[in-house]
Amino acid sequence: MRSRERGDGRWSTRAGRSWVWSGLVLLLLSGCTGQRDRLEQVDLLIVDGMVLTMDAERRRFEPGYVAVRAESIVGVGPMSDRPLVRYRPKAVVRAAGKAVLPGLINGHTHLAMTLLRGIADDLDLDEWLNRYIFPAEAKNLSRAYVEAGTRLGLVELIRGGVTTYADMYYFEDAVAQETRRAGLRGVLGQTLIDFSVPDNPTWEAAIASTERYLERWAGDPWVVPAVAPHSLYTVSGTHWREAIALAERRGAPLLTHLAEATSETAFAQSRFGQRPVGYLEGIGLFAARSPVTVAHAVHLDGPEIDLLAARGIGVVHCPESNMKLSSGTAPIPAMLGKKVRLGIGTDGAASNNNLDLWQEIDTAAKLHKLISGQPTIVTAHDVLEMATIGGARALHLEARVGSLEPGKLADLILVGIEGPHQTPMYQLVSHLVYANAAADVTDTMVHGRWLMRNRRLLTLDERAIRRQALRYQAQVQASLLTLPNGSGTVTKE
Repeated sequence: MRSRERGDGRWSTRAGRSWVWSGLVLLLLSGCTGQRDRLEQVDLLIVDGMVLTMDAERRRFEPGYVAVRAESIVGVGPMSDRPLVRYRPKAVVRAAGKAVLPGLINGHTHLAMTLLRGIADDLDLDEWLNRYIFPAEAKNLSRAYVEAGTRLGLVELIRGGVTTYADMYYFEDAVAQETRRAGLRGVLGQTLIDFSVPDNPTWEAAIASTERYLERWAGDPWVVPAVAPHSLYTVSGTHWREAIALAERRGAPLLTHLAEATSETAFAQSRFGQRPVGYLEGIGLFAARSPVTVAHAVHLDGPEIDLLAARGIGVVHCPESNMKLSSGTAPIPAMLGKKVRLGIGTDGAASNNNLDLWQEIDTAAKLHKLISGQPTIVTAHDVLEMATIGGARALHLEARVGSLEPGKLADLILVGIEGPHQTPMYQLVSHLVYANAAADVTDTMVHGRWLMRNRRLLTLDERAIRRQALRYQAQVQASLLTLPNGSGTVTKE
């Protein structure tokens, strides 16, 4: 009998237990070799798990199976379909005691900012950015620094079950390179900003390097290169139009921050006589031929929400970062009601201070109940959808990822559901949203490839990555001594 993969990642002839034996018996009864040759060949069969598809019908199979061939899902259904009779797998993974669901989608972050985790706490957005983050980046950023910070962030994402993320930062080619090596999927935006930054001292240099970046990564199966003008308060109108034209010319997505804080709204009204959405509408962002995704969208009114919905703009909710910076609470119930393409993100680790999307899911569900006084206004399923198929829609990737359906890419995770904090379990979605933590993710797969099995990373050396991050901590710590408060850590008493 051919060996099968056990739940602990080792190989054993006993791995399939009852489903394997019943399958073999049926094969023998139906003619053994001839029948076996007619089975549909697949690379992997995940069986016996609680399968949550996140498809349009919200189908759930308890127990269920997922069949994978190469990089794609070819079958999903209940175990009563007898998948071990229908398929001839190279490997079988038993997922009893686990949930099987689409990989999470972190719709907005700045991955390399893991190296600035916790340097500037308890500040509002304007002071946080201009007095601390921008100066710290100016003193420390290099390609090697971004590579190290990206690798550290990738460890956290994979361990937390994130399979796709959207990033905006500098040296984005380095972010793409590290993401590709680790095997994660990313919509990765080269940040464009008017002032001099370490990767590009001038706007002209930034536009030229961004075009080279788009050309290099065009058509990559894992990396979607994007154009990322930072915001309306850091990019002039002329430069905004150049960025939009570049994205349209290259068929690349556009990523940006929008309506994040009251200071941004005040700036737009003072400088342009318009609110942020109205100004960027006039610039041509929302009518661009390229897909557009905006992060935060905290300070929106009804007509602005209608506009984003009508134009198919992706919006990414970052509840914990917005709370920490006291930026406000995005009108998520209204956006859900208008069917905005709505995802969820962590923002960067310098304003959160982690990349745990499970915390964001839990917070999003509870925050809006608190703000509205209505416990049913944003449900557990609403926010889990925002982290899976909703996140895929926000990034305009819903045809490829975000749900477990035949024809979609095999981006999926296995989540342990038998811990003491998950016992007893009456409703799976409730547990995933209100009880689960990143540490409950046991396995992460992207593009049909395991990046983590049984909590063991397969594509990254976590110890080496942590050692390198600690070396950069010393560099950042020294640079902070010259920042306005003159201390090694930045706090506001």
